[in-house]
Formats: sequence, C-alpha cells, structure tokens
Amino acid sequence: MKIYSYQNPISKFRNKFAISMMTVLVASTVIACGKSEDVLVTEIGVNPPASPTASPSTPSDYYIEGQYKHLRGDLQGAIASYSQGIQLQPDYALAYNSRGLAHFDAGNRKAAIADYNQAIRLNSFYAEAYNNRGNARAADNEQDSAIADYDRAISLRKNYAEAYNNRGNAYASKGNQNRAIEDYNQAIRINSKYAVAYNNLGNAYSAKKDFDKAIENYNQAIRLNSNFAAAYNNRGNAYAALEQKKQALQDLRTAASIFRKQNNQQLYKKVESNIQDLN
Repeated sequence: MKIYSYQNPISKFRNKFAISMMTVLVASTVIACGKSEDVLVTEIGVNPPASPTASPSTPSDYYIEGQYKHLRGDLQGAIASYSQGIQLQPDYALAYNSRGLAHFDAGNRKAAIADYNQAIRLNSFYAEAYNNRGNARAADNEQDSAIADYDRAISLRKNYAEAYNNRGNAYASKGNQNRAIEDYNQAIRINSKYAVAYNNLGNAYSAKKDFDKAIENYNQAIRLNSNFAAAYNNRGNAYAALEQKKQALQDLRTAASIFRKQNNQQLYKKVESNIQDLN
C-alpha cells in the first residue's frame, strides 16, 4: 500500500505536510492540484479475496489469485493472473476492472484506463469502473473528466461513499473547497465511520483556514481509528497554525511514532523534519 503526502499551503511553518492516509486493504493514488505542488490522496477499494486454489483452472480461480497477489504487493503477478482469467473469459468485466487497479497501483495509468474502458464497454452500469477511471483521470490532472466519471458512478449507486470522497478530492484539487466539503459530508452521511473522509474534510477546512473546524474533524478521524498517523499529523499542523505549539508537538510525535511502527520511513522522516522545524 502506497501513501503519499498532501502539502499544506496554509501552514505558517516550512515543510508541514497534511498527510492523507488510506485504511487497510485499499490502494492509493496521487492527484495533482492544478498548477500548485499540492497533492491529494484518492481511495481505491481492493476487496480481500478468499484463499486462492493451489491449481487455478477457471476464470474465477485466476481472479481470486489476482486479488490475493495484489493485496500482497505482487502487482505484476496479479496482472498476470487477471490476464489468465480474461483469456479464458474475454467478457470478464470484473477482471478487467481489477487488472486496471493493479496497473494503476503499478503506476501505469494508461493501461489502467484501457482496462476500465473495457470493463465499462462490457457493463455500462459498472459503477466501480467509472469511479476507478475517475481516479486515474484525476491522477493525470484531468479533474473535469474525473468528476464526470464520479458523477456517473454516483448516479448508478446513490450510496457510493468512496465516489463522493474521491469527487471531493477532485474538487479540492481544483480549489473548490466548498464543493469538496459537500462531498465529504455526503460520504460521511452514508458511512458515519469513514475515517478517511473525516480526515479529508479536516484538510478542506484547513485549506479555508478554519482550523478549529479542521481539528474537530481530525478528532473524529482519530476516534474512529486510533492508529491514524496521518490524522495526528494533520491535527498537529492545524494546532501549529493556531500557534498551539505544545499540542502540535504532541500530535506530530504521535504521528512519527505510529509511522515508525508501521515501518513507513519516508513519512516518519517527514514528520520528524516537521518536528525539528517547529522546535
């Protein structure tokens, strides 16, 4: 699982990062925000599969094997397994969508979009494929096209919390924090335990310099996930912007500790740098 940082343009301290983190069993992607250097993280669901069979022979066997490999980080192995399933069943829309996720996580957005396109050609009501294609387009900074795909996904599945969250990220990357807030709130109405959406909502309020409201949402993200290192880091940045140094350092140190335990050296070092700057 890859995690990327969201550079916080509103912090008064140098190199402060509001890190948007995914939960277990999801992949993630970076979306550039227009001409700025800010990025957002968008969620892509990868479902935990059943245990794969030792000797796959059917399309569904290869599909399960592909998901198993994907979740264990063997992206090329996953792509090969999905391809085997597709070879046996050329109209296997689910396998095209999942192979697209593996291509996407491997950084090959062009191949991912081609697979999502094929999944949609096979099933024009495939909400997940529209959502995933939106993520790939957003990652290419094609926010308007991404929003159109999220719109279609939501029209097909009214309670699609992830699509609302992802569309919120696309609006945030366009600088439209008010629309982003609407979408994050809708995602939370659908799923009141959606910690990622609370974290992203906090980022949107931080971008509007409403740090008290941002902290309220980071608090909720942390209540829902006590090991949400990104939310601790983001809340620390909000406290720093309010010049509440003690609380800021406490949160940043907690974030650093969790990232270290997770063996995420990249983000651990970034948070440690933030702590040194604040000191």
